[in-house]
Amino acid sequence: MNRIALTKLLKKCDEVSQVLKSLSHPVRLKVLCYVMDEAKTVNDLTEFCGISQSAMSQFLARMRSEGVLSSRKEGTSVYYSLSEPKLKKLLQAVKEIYCP
Repeated sequence: MNRIALTKLLKKCDEVSQVLKSLSHPVRLKVLCYVMDEAKTVNDLTEFCGISQSAMSQFLARMRSEGVLSSRKEGTSVYYSLSEPKLKKLLQAVKEIYCP
């Protein structure tokens, strides 16, 4: 492997590692799977994951700062969704392998 290809590979490994860290906590994984097909509100996510709204807000803030979630406000509600199409492909692969 040449030096340029190796440098690209190393950079991508760091990027992928950050994404996989987001998948490594059960609540974060549940959130990502739940918003995979459509945006959800904080209330939707709190109910789905069975945790307090304050705990969910902390998870969501972290996931937004990590770049795996994006948000949009509609009236008084904030909707969360996956930030990149690549994440949906990754989650679909995980689902196929572990939830056949």
